[in-house]
Amino acid sequence: MASLIQCPHCGARPKEEFSIKGSAEAERPAPDAAEDAWFEYVYQRDNPIGRIEEYWQHTSGCRRWLVVERDSGVHTVYRVLDATAARSSE
Repeated sequence: MASLIQCPHCGARPKEEFSIKGSAEAERPAPDAAEDAWFEYVYQRDNPIGRIEEYWQHTSGCRRWLVVERDSGVHTVYRVLDATAARSSE
């Protein structure tokens, strides 16, 4: 049985319909930040095991951006939020 992701727009869908786009926890540098700050942000990422937040896109469905909180070691999904709603609540 395929793992399911609960898309807030489409309901439960197979994880193969989604693309993981990267950490939702990384701090984006200011537009005028030094080149080395942008290099760190774009290329130097941690690969933690445990509970993390990531940006995912529902590429084979509604195409919306989501924030998925999951355990990267066992792929347990704790919550899925629309990325716009998730960032506006901070």
